[in-house]
Amino acid sequence: MEKIVFVIPDMPGGGTERVVALLANEYSRRGIPVAILLFAGSERAYPLDSRIEVVSVGGPSGGSFSARLGRLRSMRRFYRENKNCQIWAFSAMGAVFTAVAAFGQRHFFLVSERNDPTRYDHRRIRDLCYWRARVVVCQTEDAVKSFPAGIRKKCVVIPNPLEPGEEPYAGEREKRIVAVGRLNAQKNHKLLLQAFASFTKKHGDYVLELYGQGELETELKALAAELKIDRSVIFKGFSDHVLADIRTAAMYVLSSDYEGISNSMLEAMALGLPVIATDCPIGGSRMYIQDGVNGFLVPVGDVSALADAMGRLADEPALGERLGAEAVKLREELATGKIADRFLALTTGGGNAVSGKRGVRGGGQGDKNV
Repeated sequence: MEKIVFVIPDMPGGGTERVVALLANEYSRRGIPVAILLFAGSERAYPLDSRIEVVSVGGPSGGSFSARLGRLRSMRRFYRENKNCQIWAFSAMGAVFTAVAAFGQRHFFLVSERNDPTRYDHRRIRDLCYWRARVVVCQTEDAVKSFPAGIRKKCVVIPNPLEPGEEPYAGEREKRIVAVGRLNAQKNHKLLLQAFASFTKKHGDYVLELYGQGELETELKALAAELKIDRSVIFKGFSDHVLADIRTAAMYVLSSDYEGISNSMLEAMALGLPVIATDCPIGGSRMYIQDGVNGFLVPVGDVSALADAMGRLADEPALGERLGAEAVKLREELATGKIADRFLALTTGGGNAVSGKRGVRGGGQGDKNV
């Protein structure tokens, strides 16, 4: 089979990067040639099979036109040297740069939309580049509906794979509330801190552990101090064994304003953790959580609802045990091998119908640092 080239900005800790690492490792184990092309960095937070080629064509551009032009030249050269490769862009900006860099070349071109498509700043440019793709993989039906009709015709919904890793935990749970994700505005850790401050008025023996790094860390620490919960909030940073770290916790909380599908949420459910998540667009949480059956859904931005749900799990251990037992059933449904097969089926015509027949040929997160 042709080489699969995953295109992403960088590989620091994050959900998209973890999905790419899982799929890349799975294909490499099957003997399929794999490369990961990084166009805005050179980090590698997740372990990769030694046979996987990792290529960095530049760092953050800082908005520099010359830096982006140099990146395009390097990407075009790589695609030309790997003329039979398949390009799988797991980034909106990666799709944009690929559509330009591979202009006039023949490649199977797949885009995987990883977030809420309505949040992208330059939708017309993005849609033009997505239109050049053979197939656009979305995580939810809501994401599909947000695109113009021409792109919807080539959309297929495939969920995230799950890392098998740790076995579900069935013992007594520790009085720890955990959250995993970048410390940025999208994840709305401020909501979680405010809800935790309310929660601790009755449950002062619990701690909150935040796993992840990001630009809001200093601000969040200041808020924790202002709320007088700083002694109970632990900023754990990035962990390359986060599943082992969180598996014995009392509950996992996702407080995001919007998401594609949170991989860390799915992994927490697969561990049997009681999970509380905001019912945020584009519907990834409600796609897998049946409220009160295998987890709790709470409205976006609702401090009281989140604090109440946390209180219920703390007060009713049997409820948490029941929710976790139902949630763990996702392990089989979202096994990495099964999801990898569904992506491969799209490249051979065996997947759900993709009407577009156009690859990247002859005419076909808006971060300034990318």
